[in-house]
Amino acid sequence: MASSTGSGRALPGTAPLLLEIDLTSAPADPAPGDPLARLAARGRPQRGPLLRALHEAGSDRRVVGLVAKVGGTLPWALAQELRAGVAAFAASGKPTVAWAESFAAGGSDLPAYALASAFDEVWLQPTGEVALLGVAVETTFLRGALDKLGVEPELQGRYEYKNAVDRISRSELTPAHRESLERLSGSLLEGAVADVGAGRGLPVEEVRRLVDTGPRTADEARRAGLVDRLGYRDEVYASVRARVGEDATLLFADRWRPRRRPALPSLPGRSRGHVAVVEVRGGIVSGPSRRGASGPSVGSDTVTADLRAVLDDDSARAVVLHVDSPGGSAVASDTIWRDVCRVRDSGRPVVVSMGSVAASGGYYVACPADVVVALPATLTGSIGVFGGKFVVTDLLERVGLTTGVVEQGARARMFSARRSFTDEERERLDASLDAVYQDFTSRVAEGRGLSREAVEGVARGRVWTGADARTVGLVDELGGLHDAVRIARERADLPDRAPVRPARHVGPLARVGRPRNSEDPRATASPGASALGALAGLAGLTGSAGIAGPDAAAGLDGLARFLGLPAGSELRMPPVALR
Repeated sequence: MASSTGSGRALPGTAPLLLEIDLTSAPADPAPGDPLARLAARGRPQRGPLLRALHEAGSDRRVVGLVAKVGGTLPWALAQELRAGVAAFAASGKPTVAWAESFAAGGSDLPAYALASAFDEVWLQPTGEVALLGVAVETTFLRGALDKLGVEPELQGRYEYKNAVDRISRSELTPAHRESLERLSGSLLEGAVADVGAGRGLPVEEVRRLVDTGPRTADEARRAGLVDRLGYRDEVYASVRARVGEDATLLFADRWRPRRRPALPSLPGRSRGHVAVVEVRGGIVSGPSRRGASGPSVGSDTVTADLRAVLDDDSARAVVLHVDSPGGSAVASDTIWRDVCRVRDSGRPVVVSMGSVAASGGYYVACPADVVVALPATLTGSIGVFGGKFVVTDLLERVGLTTGVVEQGARARMFSARRSFTDEERERLDASLDAVYQDFTSRVAEGRGLSREAVEGVARGRVWTGADARTVGLVDELGGLHDAVRIARERADLPDRAPVRPARHVGPLARVGRPRNSEDPRATASPGASALGALAGLAGLTGSAGIAGPDAAAGLDGLARFLGLPAGSELRMPPVALR
């Protein structure tokens, strides 16, 4: 029998387990109610079970160590959440070893290297490099391309930091846009430098010097203290086995399961129950959640049905609202907000766990929670709104299309893509955006216990990292989903091992057939159709008849969604390319 270091030895009669992980790409994270996503994720490491193993397997006496392949491009927030898990495992005293072929994936390996620094030993292939080159934010401006196409954006935003409008209407950074991006990139670099310094035992100033003078060859990286040893995979595994025992059995970490324990009676003062998880992942839309050409959308009907299920389930003692969304429809966001408030007011603790992004509409639905937890690199805030339309008159003329019009009502074509706003219509658009902004900031002030003046100081469309959002009062604690679940259990006075379950489970057979009413789980369980909707929207550009309204102009909407552009009033954060 092999021995392990740290908190114990492998149990007699059981093979010791050496957990391994491939962290060179993001683990799969299919939504519980999306069978298509679960099918596509088969064969890939699963994020949920992986994080559970990192946080819990260190206390399993069968487990003797952890070895992981690292490198490649990882989202910043995900790398931080995985790093916290590795640190939790390492606290057991058992060996943790990371190895990489190279940290030089186009110069964007800093998150992966910061993750590696949590392991007690880091190996690098002799021909590899360590390219810690800092953080860059790249923004693609679309105005020049739209001008060439003959598309005129008529958009209004609230306010100067709501740079989704700038990205479309301008061709360069405004001072406010630059200020926001400089702080975002600065916050990310500060966090990474601090993590690397703590993990490698280097002063922060030295880490920053290494960032500013990279990249480095393998030998240079070893001499600088960035890696411990040089070698290939076989040498890494041989070294690990020499530490934990030759007879250790390899097991992918997400395949690890804790030993079953006999059920124990509830402790005095603690009630039986579970933590319900409600997912808000993707762009926020009205109706059921669905999949489209631009990716999955989370529907207000689906999320509110999940929240109502919590209210109907006495054993659901707390809720973790997992938000990973750049926002979307203002109306749909407000619909979800209402039921989050209802769950909170029922006495059940509501804890938000923010993923890579929980901004604009994503922050709108999060702000009424009892506790908001974000990762340091989460992109959040963006408390603002924008809306308007794209005018395609020149584009249609260039391709030889003409328009015949019959309209009843002075503003029947207000949102038509085939003409500009009149002055009076633009005034009504401004009034609508002002009302949405007023509602949004009021919700934040109420939910966060802040004055309107304090909210205005951090709003105006500005995007914050989770670390900075905590400083300005938009976030309560820094951490990942595991931390949010812990807080929910504590607030609900549940045991440390209380179950964590989806708010609703609708099996494949239950999805068959027509729902009986709006409370039937089948009414909101379907993930929806695919790219056909976007193609139909594009076809609408040449439709012979249409009714223009706030949600009409189907062709414009299809074109906008296809290009990742807004159509109508949106609480949405623009994409940010971090390198």
